[in-house]
Amino acid sequence: MKPLYYLNKYFYRYRGRMAAGILFVAISNIFGIIPAKLIRYALDETHSLINWYRLTKDFVAGREIFSVISFNLVVFVGLVLILALLKGVFMFFMRQTIIVVSRYIEYDLKNDVYKHYQELDYHFYAANNTGDLMNRISEDVSRVRMYVGPAIMYTVNMVVMFILVIYAMAQVNLKLTLYSLLPLPVLSAIIYYVHDIINKKSEKVQEQLSGLSTFVQEAFSGIRVLKSFAREQSNQEQFNQHSNNYKNVSMELVRVNALFHPALLILVGLSTILTVYVGGLEVIKGTITVGNIAEFIIYINMLTWPVASLGWVVSIVQRASASQQRINEFLHTKPAVVSGDVPPFPVKGEIEFRGVSFTYPNSNVKAVDKLDFKIPAGQSLAIIGRTGSGKSTIASLTMRLLDPDSGKILIDGTDLKEMNLGSYRSQTGYVAQEVFLFSDTIANNIAFGLTDELQGEQRETRIQKAAADSVILGNIMEFPNGFDTRVGERGITLSGGQKQRISIARAIIRNPSILVFDDCLSAVDTKTEEAILNNLNTIMKDKTTLIISHRISSVRHASQILVLDKGTVVEKGTHEELLMRKGLYAQMNEKQSLEEGVELI
Repeated sequence: MKPLYYLNKYFYRYRGRMAAGILFVAISNIFGIIPAKLIRYALDETHSLINWYRLTKDFVAGREIFSVISFNLVVFVGLVLILALLKGVFMFFMRQTIIVVSRYIEYDLKNDVYKHYQELDYHFYAANNTGDLMNRISEDVSRVRMYVGPAIMYTVNMVVMFILVIYAMAQVNLKLTLYSLLPLPVLSAIIYYVHDIINKKSEKVQEQLSGLSTFVQEAFSGIRVLKSFAREQSNQEQFNQHSNNYKNVSMELVRVNALFHPALLILVGLSTILTVYVGGLEVIKGTITVGNIAEFIIYINMLTWPVASLGWVVSIVQRASASQQRINEFLHTKPAVVSGDVPPFPVKGEIEFRGVSFTYPNSNVKAVDKLDFKIPAGQSLAIIGRTGSGKSTIASLTMRLLDPDSGKILIDGTDLKEMNLGSYRSQTGYVAQEVFLFSDTIANNIAFGLTDELQGEQRETRIQKAAADSVILGNIMEFPNGFDTRVGERGITLSGGQKQRISIARAIIRNPSILVFDDCLSAVDTKTEEAILNNLNTIMKDKTTLIISHRISSVRHASQILVLDKGTVVEKGTHEELLMRKGLYAQMNEKQSLEEGVELI
């Protein structure tokens, strides 16, 4: 139960509703107890009147007794119906309080988990896969809800029911009470054992279903690769195997459920038989009446479901505890990157790296080593190098997606670690190397970069200008639905170059003080690249721009160029200066010029 202590703050938040729910449980059970007493009284009274009727049926008194019997039966039936209705009303109130509270707690817990997810850093997401994150916020939270709702409701109901029913039974006959309750502990133990088996088999079913879903998702996502390699038949066979495994474990679960319900009915029937047998002996002795036997049978039936639910409730609590422990692991994870205490201020754009080093923890690869450079506000710096030289790491460090192991990154002379992260990032425009587009319209993907909530014509104008500056407007207007075209999951309906240009539009639409382009033109042709760069020259005016690329054509117009190799700066200067040095930059330029020449031929 210890992991579930985390939920106490939610119970306290909704303590009023929970208290009302418990009260409604008690009231509904009281209205459930009274009919049993009424039925006992009705049977005894009717039995006595019938005996009198048999003696007087040939006289006027007999007809009067018959009328009394008929009237009493109608009254008793009416009272039982009214009490059943009242019990149903308070059961409705019970569910509208306790179950509704469980939905509120589910809502709050999901929001808290999602909010915490967004606060966690790059390392957390590198260490955990998306499927696990999704399961904890959906499947695990749903299991916890079953604890805060049905489990608590049935536990309270069981406790209140036991107290009321056993007290009522003991008042009539203690011996009959003990015999009547004898099979119930056995019933509860069997149910607990069976539910444990059911839970284990349910877990296997969920695992197989998850594997089947993952297989299908990957097949659909990679359908072009699958078809191009003519692997449809092989893929179908693998699917059949996954599907067959799922069917087998599902059938095992069905067999257990099929045996469970008959066993439940047998034990309930055994309890009823004991009640009738022992009760009959007590009636013969004259210690109880026939009505008491009927009353006891009703009580036994009333206790059957609470006792049967005990094993189910324990199972729910165990699963909820395991799920909450998984959730707590993430909720107790502290983000390595946290916002600083310096109040937000307008960023001018001066960026300085002082002895910055960073090593990726999982691979122990030193991405950058004692890096020193400075970009004056309003100027541009380009970083070029071979694959694995640390270029993208610099972009991540500048955006503070990562924190350096040593050294400092200064923005306008202030340590980036001390700055307010939300304010800083709202004044930057970032185009990542791996483009991500939301499954939404092109217009909404571009407008995602807006920090202010513009509406109507003003919003459309900003979107169109950003699209024009990133040389994607012409392509968008060729689509049947224009800016309202939906791009599909991760922008699958667009080409690589189109996705890159939309991501550029998303970054520049917010008119940021700092622009970071991480190899964002790799998927466009040279002509389109030139057009985009020409437009960006106007946009980048008076903005600090960090351009990261492996192509000379993307960086040659920068105010300064750094050439990286194995995380260190090996050359520095303008395009012309670096060509004159005949170093690594000049070699890269010559190689790329030859490749472009071959392409032209």
